[in-house]
Amino acid sequence: MPEGHEALTEDELLLAKLGYSQELQRSWSGFSNFAISFSIISILSGCFTSFGLGWNNGGPAAIAWGWPIGAAFILVIGLCMSELVSAFPTSGGIYWWAAKLGGAKAGFYAGWLNLIGLVAILASVAYGCATFIDLTLGTLSADWLAGYSLTRTFVIFVAILGISALINIFSSHLLAIINNVSVWWHVFGAAAVIGILIFVPSHHASFSDVFAKTINNSGMFGGATSGAGWLLVVLPISVILTQYTITGYDASAHLSEETKSAAGAAAKGIWRSIFYSAVGGWILLLAFLFAVQDADGVSKGGGAVAVIFNQAMSSGWATAVLFISTAGQFFWAVACQTSASRMLFAFSRDRAVPGHRWWSEVNKHRVPTHSVTITAVVAAALTLPALVKVDINGTPTPVAFTPWSPSGSSGCICASRCRSTTAGAPAMNSKRAVGICADTTGGWRRSRWPRSRSLRSSRCSRHPSAGCRGTRVSSGSS
Repeated sequence: MPEGHEALTEDELLLAKLGYSQELQRSWSGFSNFAISFSIISILSGCFTSFGLGWNNGGPAAIAWGWPIGAAFILVIGLCMSELVSAFPTSGGIYWWAAKLGGAKAGFYAGWLNLIGLVAILASVAYGCATFIDLTLGTLSADWLAGYSLTRTFVIFVAILGISALINIFSSHLLAIINNVSVWWHVFGAAAVIGILIFVPSHHASFSDVFAKTINNSGMFGGATSGAGWLLVVLPISVILTQYTITGYDASAHLSEETKSAAGAAAKGIWRSIFYSAVGGWILLLAFLFAVQDADGVSKGGGAVAVIFNQAMSSGWATAVLFISTAGQFFWAVACQTSASRMLFAFSRDRAVPGHRWWSEVNKHRVPTHSVTITAVVAAALTLPALVKVDINGTPTPVAFTPWSPSGSSGCICASRCRSTTAGAPAMNSKRAVGICADTTGGWRRSRWPRSRSLRSSRCSRHPSAGCRGTRVSSGSS
């Protein structure tokens, strides 16, 4: 090896073969990689915030049976993605795989669907966390509860995005620690909630109430719980509970360039996060359903889990459960912003986003600061409609914001579909990295990245045989 050239690690050599230099700090362990996806799935969040979708569009039976069935299909997708990330451990994830297997156009569409979905999920998650913070404080103070407003919730939401952005900008290593803590919070927190719902309520619902009772509060088909409309329109909506919760597991791929032994660790991170979340989430949801004291009362309360808690136990226990969930939702928001910012960084590195030079820049700590900032700003902008007040049963409700929950999960699912439909396409020449970039006229074209490109601050540039491209490194601090 020529003098002055550092030997690349196995991870860096594999990344170089894919056409990239090591720009991000590779300090995450395999457990931390699993933790980011497990935190984004977050059964302490999705199962709480989306419970009403399942309750109002199918009832207890739809939740009890729909969750394991939906989770099984999601696990199949996750196993396919695990296979791909083991071969292509790059932050691009879904869009990179689609481009590699199906061409630049497939990668372009998959990338934008994935990016839009991740930012929409970030907005939805952070707003849900703000709602639960407000709700938890309301159980502690009657004055706070009486002063509820959409503006106050929005201010809390913006504060959550700001804190999350600062955490993401500060240090990649700190993020790994936070996600490790998040895993154990979700494990012990979910166990605590399940234990509370088993032992505190004076009595529980019967098995028939949980596994056979159906409800249609959708406002469609006259509330019928049979017939074609019920089966083909109403019931499928309940699956959003599962889809919205078990999503974002591609984060293990987006963080693969920051993970040691990424080919194996990221692959395990994807399927394990889905499997463990599916099992834990089902047990948690069953605990909710068995704790129901008055099904009609839950329906009148919009299917909110807070109604179940207030029915089944004292306000003190209800507050404890809400606090456990709220903390889990904050961890979820931080993890979502990490995933979204890394996706934007990778997509911009391939010149597929306007302003790509700015978003693909990393600071001296190897963190894509600008990508973190813009994802927070766009998420806040998307949520502005939540300030529009619509009274439902006398309560101001942010109905204009509601579509972002299914939109986020749908975007990620459609991106996965773009990848899966190209899985059988002939692979491109492995000696060249093929990507997507903007031409000077604003159109999009297929391009091949040069293998002898001059790099700024790139470890690969110290090893001429690596032949990979890099991104600009800012001299500014975080």
